[in-house]
Amino acid sequence: MNIFKYITVLFLIFSTTIYSQTDSLLTKAEAVKLVLENNYGVLMATNNVEIASNNASIYNSGYLPTVNANAAANYNLTDTENKNQDNSTVKINNAEREVYNASLGVNYTLFDGFGRKYNYQRLKETENLSELEAKTVIENALLQLFNVYYDVAQLTENNKNIKQSLTISKNRLQRAQYAYDYGQQTKLDVLNAEVDYNNDSINYLNASQLLKNTKRNLNYLLGRNATINFEVNTTIKSYRDFNVNQLLNEAKVYNTQMLTVLKNLELSEYQIQINKANYYPKLSFSTYYNYNQIDNDDSYLYAQQLSKGLNAGLSLNWNIFDGGFTKTKIANAKINNLNLQIQKNQIEHEIETEILNAYEVYKNALFVLQAEQQNVATSEINFNRSQEYFKLGQINSIEFRQAQLNLFNAKTNLNAAKYNAKVAELRILQLTGQLLMLEF
Repeated sequence: MNIFKYITVLFLIFSTTIYSQTDSLLTKAEAVKLVLENNYGVLMATNNVEIASNNASIYNSGYLPTVNANAAANYNLTDTENKNQDNSTVKINNAEREVYNASLGVNYTLFDGFGRKYNYQRLKETENLSELEAKTVIENALLQLFNVYYDVAQLTENNKNIKQSLTISKNRLQRAQYAYDYGQQTKLDVLNAEVDYNNDSINYLNASQLLKNTKRNLNYLLGRNATINFEVNTTIKSYRDFNVNQLLNEAKVYNTQMLTVLKNLELSEYQIQINKANYYPKLSFSTYYNYNQIDNDDSYLYAQQLSKGLNAGLSLNWNIFDGGFTKTKIANAKINNLNLQIQKNQIEHEIETEILNAYEVYKNALFVLQAEQQNVATSEINFNRSQEYFKLGQINSIEFRQAQLNLFNAKTNLNAAKYNAKVAELRILQLTGQLLMLEF
């Protein structure tokens, strides 16, 4: 599919998934749309596709004839002196002559050893290669986008957790102060609560700053003003259930890196045929129409000389031996083809290894996600009970603080696990060439 049509389809997909929303909410679909419109790498890649498309045009193929037109006009004013055998001289002064000529010629190569045919096919496949390269750029841009987008989402949820923890610490500090004022607790309890509150405040400020920086990084990727503030969708709908054998088979068909090396192999085979074309003779046809007119003054024998006519001809050129230059080019082209075959085998093994590794990472991420979900549930029960016991004075502030930190860490770890699993999923989709088929 032409890359411009491909991007248009992506625009339609992502545009239809942008529902009614607040001005500050940046959905994943809108983020993808902005990357396709503004990302510098994507813009340059699409321009390169357009250049390749121009090169693959019939106007750059050599199949069309060339037409040349020439015209000229000259004026001569000369003095001549001719000496005869008897030493007499004939002088002509200020002899005037006007010369006009025009020609229209057509040249066409009838046969060039099939070099033109294979070169045109090579240009067409080069256009397809440029589309694959553009697709690779788009895939990388989207993967980078989602990494940063999910970083913003994770930091957003972490900030909420820190803010909740800060509220708990603030309430604890107020409670400790009231208890101290009424002689129910020592000053040490107040100081401990104050230290914990200050630490949570510092953590909140640092996390808020990190979130702002990451949002600016995302704005840069989207090609828009770095000062634009926004919120992101922190919801993860679901995770895919992959079959590793199916992933390996899909990668052989859709992986962009694999498709690229296969296309390069095809181009190298065309290059071999183009070089072989130098062994064949070249047959060309040319025709041209000439018009020449010369106007003379009375010092010339003829007042006017006129010639015009049509000429046509065939020319055959056969470079029987070029010093081995063609032979060397063919040998090197075959070696290049062999190298591409080796590279193909290498990439097949690399992709297989990467998919197996990515699959294991994804499975492990899902397991960690389930474990962290259970940890959060357990930590919430533990914290709620600890909070009640603390109010009743059955546990001290250190034990309560530990329950608070356990809950906070569990939620933070859950956020990391949730987005790590999604990024691992996207990596698998990229390796199998399915990243651009997603709907968000």
